[in-house]
Amino acid sequence: MSKQTTEELLQERGERYGSFSSFSDISQSLKNKVYVDLKLDKNRKEDNMVILEGMDMIMHKIARILNGDPYYDDNWKDIAGYAKLVADQLNKDENGK
Repeated sequence: MSKQTTEELLQERGERYGSFSSFSDISQSLKNKVYVDLKLDKNRKEDNMVILEGMDMIMHKIARILNGDPYYDDNWKDIAGYAKLVADQLNKDENGK
């Protein structure tokens, strides 16, 4: 089994997700818009961190979809997974578990 070089990995990912520069523009634009409008309860810091990280990861995946291959199902599965992690944490807090 041959090891993939960093250059080979970047080439492979670039073919699936598009250029990093273009991806970065999309990703940062999404995040800037969301964080300007997102209102979080200052008393729920732990929840806020979970929400913020979930939003970051979901926006990351959305940017990959917009910049690359929208038919690559792994991104869609990841979005569902991150959304479930956030929902589970919020439900845990509501139920005291």
